[in-house]
Amino acid sequence: MRADARKNRDHLLAVAGTVITERGAEASMRDIARTAGVGLATLLRHFPTREALFEALLRSSFDELTATASELETSSSPDDALVSWLRDFVACAHNYRGVVALMMAAIGEEQSALHASCVTMRAAGTRLLDRAQAEGMARTDIDGTDLFALAGSLAWLGDQPSLAPRLDHLFGVVASAILSSAESHDTEKERRPRVRS
Repeated sequence: MRADARKNRDHLLAVAGTVITERGAEASMRDIARTAGVGLATLLRHFPTREALFEALLRSSFDELTATASELETSSSPDDALVSWLRDFVACAHNYRGVVALMMAAIGEEQSALHASCVTMRAAGTRLLDRAQAEGMARTDIDGTDLFALAGSLAWLGDQPSLAPRLDHLFGVVASAILSSAESHDTEKERRPRVRS
């Protein structure tokens, strides 16, 4: 790519990031082009679809999350690594309001521009969960898909103005639930009084 084309592409990405942060993932391509001071055709020449634009915006963040998971596997205890990665995931998804729905849809759509990076990122989180489960530090009745769904739910909560102030508390609740071992989870179920019908 020529230097001027790279500069134009980087400018479009910077503007798109700002627009999406301010207006959410539903911001139109036309609005992004207008804010960048270019025609829609110029934006579409660089990013033919909204998903292509989001893939370019999110790829570096997703790559960082994948790399972070690898670092945490060797530098932190299994439980700390899992919670740290989960917190980083929520922060990443929250950077672009409304992006969670796109991420969840991309997991199931192989043709999506976001599919490969989302799958790779989910696999990184799954490795951390598997490691914590193997050490008896995380409950064993959830898998990587569940972890991704829980992380996405937490990120979604951060997008809701009335619930955003509760995000840290709810993160702690979810993290504690994930980290309780299967044995303690079963014991807790046994302690609960049975409801008679």
